[in-house]
Amino acid sequence: MTVTEDKVRWGVLATGGIAAAFTADLVDLPDAQVVAVASRTRASAEAFAERFGIPRAYGGWEALAQDADIDVVYVATPHAAHRAAAGLCLEAGRNVLCEKAFTLNAGEARELVELARERGSFLMEAMWMYCNPLVRRLKALVEDGAIGEVRTVQADFGLAGPFPPSHRLRDPAQGGGALLDLGVYPVSFAQLLLGEPSDIAARAVLSDEGVDLQTGALLSWESGTLASVHCSLVGGTGTTASVTGSAGRIDIPDGFFHPERFVLHRDGRAPEEFAADPADGPRTSLRHEAKEVMRALRAGETESPLVPLDGTLAVMRTLDAIRDRIGVRYPGETR
Repeated sequence: MTVTEDKVRWGVLATGGIAAAFTADLVDLPDAQVVAVASRTRASAEAFAERFGIPRAYGGWEALAQDADIDVVYVATPHAAHRAAAGLCLEAGRNVLCEKAFTLNAGEARELVELARERGSFLMEAMWMYCNPLVRRLKALVEDGAIGEVRTVQADFGLAGPFPPSHRLRDPAQGGGALLDLGVYPVSFAQLLLGEPSDIAARAVLSDEGVDLQTGALLSWESGTLASVHCSLVGGTGTTASVTGSAGRIDIPDGFFHPERFVLHRDGRAPEEFAADPADGPRTSLRHEAKEVMRALRAGETESPLVPLDGTLAVMRTLDAIRDRIGVRYPGETR
């Protein structure tokens, strides 16, 4: 479905914090137009619409999915609802950008991908890290052999909390736990550089509700490369990352999934710092993933080369494997 209009017309499904952050960036893009928003309640949708100047507000997902004036729907529900929400939109012929973690498990993810491919619709996980210009620069350096053969990857993402038992992050019915909300970033970072691991070991501390409060995993590849990833709801980590190779190392000192800078260390050379371009906007900006969606739609592409669907499926398989090893299963899962 190639978009030929001057502006790409967006619908926003859900009205929480991430939906607000994404919509705030969308309305600042001259070639984007947010034309509709939907929530489970009309009051929430109308308040969101008034806040961002959106012309149509729907008190239900179905009406948004059936709105033929929408080019692409941004799904921003908690991830336990991603399969239902994104599937509804795809069934109605809409293109979809779906928040991460993409779904609860790889089976649900596979169903969405198969549905999008059957319909010829665009589908992309909102892994904004993959669209970040500085992360893309880091990936290019690694692929070009700047640090030689990759030997190890390390990445962490933890929040201090504490989160009460009633919070969605501790609710099994909403896919709670550190792994799907935070661990998806370290895992996705490692797989951006190395692809899907061949073996996975993991340990976790679980809450009384049965979700993971913190998880550590060791991913390994047949080449001998290892990745150590960690996520936590009980401790604020530095959100650092490093990639070590046979001839050097790259360090991201903080906020690895939306970095301001990284440092390249090469044997026998002075360290080189790579900084974000101020013209790219604040480090928290979600505009890069929005711009990639709109570029792909105008090009008639059904998936993004920056966030390929096969890569999303591979990450979901890794998250499933980690959950299998730590003993976390969500209500109603059939996998």
